Amino acid sequence: MLRYPRNDEAGHPRMIAGLHYELGGREDGPVVLFSSGLGGSGGYWAPNLPAFARDYRTLTYDQRGTGRSDRVLQDPLSIEAMADDILALLDGLGIEKVHLVGHALGGIIGLALALKAPERLDKLVVINGWATPDPHLLRCFETRLALLADSGPRAFLRAQPIFLYPATWISQNSAQIEAEEPHHLAAMPTPAAIARRIQALLAFDSSARLRDIPHPVLAVAAADDMLTPATTSARLAEGLPHGKLVTMPWGGHACNITHPAHFDRLVLDFLRIAAPRRQRFKGVS
Repeated sequence: MLRYPRNDEAGHPRMIAGLHYELGGREDGPVVLFSSGLGGSGGYWAPNLPAFARDYRTLTYDQRGTGRSDRVLQDPLSIEAMADDILALLDGLGIEKVHLVGHALGGIIGLALALKAPERLDKLVVINGWATPDPHLLRCFETRLALLADSGPRAFLRAQPIFLYPATWISQNSAQIEAEEPHHLAAMPTPAAIARRIQALLAFDSSARLRDIPHPVLAVAAADDMLTPATTSARLAEGLPHGKLVTMPWGGHACNITHPAHFDRLVLDFLRIAAPRRQRFKGVS
């Protein structure tokens, strides 16, 4: 469920380069940057942050055009431009290098960052992502765009849980989903902004350059994902020099939300493999 991040102690939004961000966790720990999917809000990671905060400095942000960040999108809009936003945020905070945990679109942005500025990235986690759009994925987004254009934002929002969560999870959490729907609707980007973000996402294809990514990459796939077939994560991992695939047997597209404890263990184990060097966070607090 979406949870908007807090303001600073004086009640002012934490902003750099038009991006709202939140810091937490261990101040002298390696920095883990969390990048969300199409929804874009850093609040998406609320169920996962406590597990990472014990050993890591956590950094979340609202992608441009979403949440509390600047609602004016880049022109032209591209995944590379979204990676530039991450670089601007890291530069503004004085952070040299991060682990990046990205969900779907957030993971694709991570791939672009790995290609654009490999020296700024340590390890990358791509959750239910891909190197090139899959026919099923294209069909799902075509359907969602048609809903948005023909039936409006509320219909788009009503259909969203079908793509994000397993059917049983939706049934068990139906009351909460219904209660939060008005808030989600009020916070939604404009239909034009959503469409542009989807178009940028589907236009990005990293398949020909995967061998240029030198970082350890964990591809996390949910076997029951209704939006992104698990085979796309398998192909991504196979194409990377240091790719590793882990498949969760359940959890849906938003498996970090539906099964946070299991997801957190998988990612934390991956991040701890090389015992990353401690780095002092020296930027804005």
